[in-house]
Amino acid sequence: MALTILVVDDEKEIADLVGLYLSGEGYQVIKCYDPQSALEYLEQHTPDLALLDVMLPGMSGFTLCSKIRERFRFPVIMLTAKVEDVDKITGLTIGADDYITKPFNPLEMVARVKAQLRRSIRYNDAQEANGGQIIDFNGLVINRETHECTLYEKPLSLTPIEFSLLWYLCENRGKVLSSEMIFEHVWGEKYLDSNNTVMVHIRRLREKMGETPRNPKFIKTVWGVGYKIEGGLPEKV
Repeated sequence: MALTILVVDDEKEIADLVGLYLSGEGYQVIKCYDPQSALEYLEQHTPDLALLDVMLPGMSGFTLCSKIRERFRFPVIMLTAKVEDVDKITGLTIGADDYITKPFNPLEMVARVKAQLRRSIRYNDAQEANGGQIIDFNGLVINRETHECTLYEKPLSLTPIEFSLLWYLCENRGKVLSSEMIFEHVWGEKYLDSNNTVMVHIRRLREKMGETPRNPKFIKTVWGVGYKIEGGLPEKV
């Protein structure tokens, strides 16, 4: 069965162009030209990935992404006409997995979509193959099979990227991991010096865990080096 891509863009020409290239790759494409239509679609269906324009009528793509993250964990890619870092950071902070700046090369767009889908599928396959692998320490419990994470017995709602990032840090507890190491392991792509994706996702994880940036209990910043979770090897069940 073909994977389904939800495209939300009020510029019909762009939505049609995106749909044309993705359909050519064998994906089923659902096009919505406003946020409300997208939300109505999501009441009945769950796509495998969503492409959201930032500038939408009646509701920004950022707000739509936040609403999606309240219920779903499928990958979200933002389409933005703005190049400022603050807009990119905003998208990542509210739960987007990637962003593409307009005007974009359709072939690059397809490559980004494929990369996110591969990551999502690989993650889901890993859940099935890991046989209930759990990391449990200091009140943090992560179940790689069920994608459940609790902190002090309270559930944390994490996206696949956030879950993989936290698992990687916990799996390497006691080691300092550079942003380059984290990005290339979790995102599976080459790291660029100007890439602040890891920093933004670390910040979002800390917020969900109720961590203070200046005195975090779990995810520590080693300035000029990277990030680590202190302690010896975590217990795996």
